[in-house]
Amino acid sequence: MSRSRWKSAAVAALGALSLFALTACGGAADGADQEPAGDPVTGGSLTYLEAVPHDSLYPPAGGFYPNGGLVNQITDRLVYQNPETLEFEPWIATEWSVNDDATEYSFTIRDDVTFSDGTKLDAAAVAANFDLYGTGDPQRGLQVSEAVNNYERSEVIDDTHVVFHFSAPSPGFLQATSTINSGLLSPATLEGGFEDFGAGNGTEVIGSGPFVVESEKVGAEVVLVAREDYAWAPESSPNQGRPYLDRITYVITPESGVRVGALTSGQGDVARQIAATDEPAVTGAGAELLAPQTRGVNNGLNLRFRHEFLSDINVRRALSLGTNRQEIVDTLFTDNYPLATSVLGATALGYEDLSGKLEHDPEQARELLDEAGWTLGADGIREKDGKKLTLVVNEAKPQPRSFDVMTLVSQQWKTELGIDLQILRADSGTATQAIQDADQMQVYHSMVGRADLDVIKSQYHSVNRNVLLNRDPADDSIGDPELETLLETVASTADGDARIKASQDVQEYLLDQYYVIPLFEEPQVFALNPQVVHGFETEAIGRPSFHNTWVTR
Repeated sequence: MSRSRWKSAAVAALGALSLFALTACGGAADGADQEPAGDPVTGGSLTYLEAVPHDSLYPPAGGFYPNGGLVNQITDRLVYQNPETLEFEPWIATEWSVNDDATEYSFTIRDDVTFSDGTKLDAAAVAANFDLYGTGDPQRGLQVSEAVNNYERSEVIDDTHVVFHFSAPSPGFLQATSTINSGLLSPATLEGGFEDFGAGNGTEVIGSGPFVVESEKVGAEVVLVAREDYAWAPESSPNQGRPYLDRITYVITPESGVRVGALTSGQGDVARQIAATDEPAVTGAGAELLAPQTRGVNNGLNLRFRHEFLSDINVRRALSLGTNRQEIVDTLFTDNYPLATSVLGATALGYEDLSGKLEHDPEQARELLDEAGWTLGADGIREKDGKKLTLVVNEAKPQPRSFDVMTLVSQQWKTELGIDLQILRADSGTATQAIQDADQMQVYHSMVGRADLDVIKSQYHSVNRNVLLNRDPADDSIGDPELETLLETVASTADGDARIKASQDVQEYLLDQYYVIPLFEEPQVFALNPQVVHGFETEAIGRPSFHNTWVTR
């Protein structure tokens, strides 16, 4: 299949999707800037206020937004996914072709690109990147990329041609080559272990992108500087040369109110993760809000059905019926956070409106719990066989207002259902371990963004994020083989229409089994000073892109 046919297929797959960014001050489309004032200016510095410190610059770890927000600046990708149209454009690859069953992808590589250490970016370097991302390296602690499925091997034809082979159809691979998870790194960098990509080692992580890491203060600050010889931007980029900015300083500012204060006082230029409660203060001070959607699995609760308390479908159904999702959105958020109507967001590829499966009926929920043998105790908490119906959920630090959301859910479940929901704080010393153990955490709060149908597999498959713990990490057993098969069908179906149907089958199955309670569509909410910052963009799922950004002061 030719590159032009793939671009047409991407547009066709969008169907009737509405591609838009919800903005508080109007005007900007997804990833787009407000109208710039005059011609771009080269030079100057920008201060970017980030809510959470990054923990790795290994591209497959770029799903964590603080990681991806840096990887996006220091790496290029084989192809570019236009954030407004979702079409694919040349970047490091000038041409590509795909065989009929999507088991073989051929790419032609530019011959004028180098990594920031001067190493040539050739077909062998590209192959080395995907050999690592496609298979991982457990001995070095490097994970397989969740964006790459069924990877078998690479074949270097010559300096500018590489072919990738797959053990089964991998229709999402072209889009995978455009994601931050597939950022291209130098061969020397690829030889490092898990710790070499960690915070504090950014200056040693060498990509071919428009910026390089100049310095770090672990947990506090990362400084990027422009690469003077950068000259290989995507063809639609208005800037085909070096970045307009000389320098970007990422300042870690955990408290939302502090970020807002720094932005509105001029100490910062762009801030990420503006809380809904702070939106009026931001716009009232003359700053602009941009809220691109993340186009993936919605913010929601994942019920770990292999735990004894949640193994009964009627208990899971009661939790879904007893969750007042509209109250959560109305109480805690703004119009930038639409109520979820499916497992996937309305701007996600393959989205199916399943709002009819997301009813709120606490009376029916109580009846189901009674029938399941859970009776109210003297303290108002249900019990059965001498055990209290107590569940544990995580505070998801990267997700907006996660603790507040979980607090409200806990109140709803206790008042309406007689269920005790305990919240494990993100900074708890046991949080990381508990997330992987259904005996310690039965409900998992999360989301994931990606502008491809494979996003649903990334979230729920046993070898990817495994958020339902369908695969028990203790013994690798699978609790629901049918779910695994449905997810693998999404990732291995070459026909576009059939693949959309496969995604919708998964969405329906997850809700029919009451494995998931979708809450809201999660955006990335940025604030910026429109008098100073121009050309600010985000990539397809809301991570910042600074190559075309410039400042006036």
